[in-house]
Amino acid sequence: MIPVQGGRDARHVRVAVIGAGFSGLGAAIRLREAGYRDVVVLEKAQQLGGTWRENTYPGCACDVPSTLYSYSFTPDTAWSRVFAGQEEIRTYLATTAERYGLAEVLRCGVVLRTARWDAVAGRWRLETSDGSYSAAVLVMATGPWHVPRPLDVPGLDGFAGPVLHTARWDDGIDVAGKRVSVVGSGASAVQVVPAITERAAAVHLFQRTPQWVLPKPDLALSPAFHRVVGRLLGARRALRASQYALQEGFGCAFRHPGLARLLEAGARAHLRLSVPDPRLRRALTPDYRLGCKRLLTSSTYYPALRRPHVRLHPTAVSAVRGNEIVGADGTAAETDVLITATGFRVGELPLAKTLYGTDGRSLHDVWGGEPQAYLGTTVSGFPNLFLLLGPNLLGGSTSAITVLEAQLGYLTAALAHLDRNGSPALEVRPGVQDAHNSAVQAALATTVYNTGGCTSYYLTSSGRNTFAWPWSTPRLTRRLNRFDPAAYDWQPALAPVPAPRAAQDDAVPAPAHGQPS
Repeated sequence: MIPVQGGRDARHVRVAVIGAGFSGLGAAIRLREAGYRDVVVLEKAQQLGGTWRENTYPGCACDVPSTLYSYSFTPDTAWSRVFAGQEEIRTYLATTAERYGLAEVLRCGVVLRTARWDAVAGRWRLETSDGSYSAAVLVMATGPWHVPRPLDVPGLDGFAGPVLHTARWDDGIDVAGKRVSVVGSGASAVQVVPAITERAAAVHLFQRTPQWVLPKPDLALSPAFHRVVGRLLGARRALRASQYALQEGFGCAFRHPGLARLLEAGARAHLRLSVPDPRLRRALTPDYRLGCKRLLTSSTYYPALRRPHVRLHPTAVSAVRGNEIVGADGTAAETDVLITATGFRVGELPLAKTLYGTDGRSLHDVWGGEPQAYLGTTVSGFPNLFLLLGPNLLGGSTSAITVLEAQLGYLTAALAHLDRNGSPALEVRPGVQDAHNSAVQAALATTVYNTGGCTSYYLTSSGRNTFAWPWSTPRLTRRLNRFDPAAYDWQPALAPVPAPRAAQDDAVPAPAHGQPS
């Protein structure tokens, strides 16, 4: 296990990475492999893991196949299931950090208070709970699934029992023999509801909006399977490539709403076969296009809703009255434990209010509630700042790790250019960023994300889509695999700095780590 505090006391570094989940650990590994050893990773919690440390609710698991939802440079991982559970993924991250010797760069228990660009020094000045740091390059690896969206209804403060958000689970709360109400019907709800039905005396699910759900082929992967795959030349690569192709097939349907009807037919068949009761089936049938919201997969959710002690309330929650959860339709459920599966504030970069750019304004103020960046990675007015899994990079089917690894290639290529030019800083040109985002928004206008007829976390209150990438993942990775210096303004060169031997040459594309391997 990675210790809480690494050995060195590096305060002034080349690269500071904020966050130690998939993005932050991957950044540290790739930077060090490219020859950039002067790196520090600051993590606010006492252990690494990111969203897989935070989310410990019963049934928590990945909804992307494990072979694809993992680093391409660890192809030998022997996952126990097609879709790994939370604890296995968290262990995988800890094991990978040990494997790549990240203890010496990881600082846990360090909270970033502010980060300000110092134009004179050409560095970011960081104030943290552990004192001051500085870095030439700042990498934000805090991810979009970080800030829980709380339930906000009258009377909640007066509820006498435990209130658990799925992202802030308390393992000390036992639901055995309890009357449990679950609010929400998204990705965490379809996992937690089946997991608690075996122990709870009664389960009430308050569903504001029904979801499209496809079956989840979550098969166990035996040691014999891994032995066979390990012996067959190219088998792991072929398995990852096939899963990549399947995910891209979903993405194609989302970009062309007519094709989404084929997936809808499969989802309707899954619902019809799983739920014989026509009344319950009607309550679980969406009235919007598949892909408009995040696509869900589960083979246990519908069967759980058919159990005699489980009741679906197809209504939003309007209030809490004593120990009763009250629906907007007037129904009420006596409750001992309240679970809020209400998701995250996906459109909010957790630390945007702490980052101050060239004009002294925070990133939060610059964005004004509508995040945008160039290729989801760099932001005009914030030199040498790189966002991992930033605005308009993901979608309803893409593995975040595929996108992440392409971004890491872009990051190392950018640093190599800085070194060769002897320039202390680069900043994306405002016109380049604006043109890119105009093209993204124009392309999104015809996708199911924007036209599917639902409300989702893809869209801001003004209707702008700040989450999704409107084209294919291969198109995204091609864009990220070649760093274009003409898109950036460069501060005047200082004395040339020799690039690390392993850094990328600008004459060749950045490594295509985002492609199947």
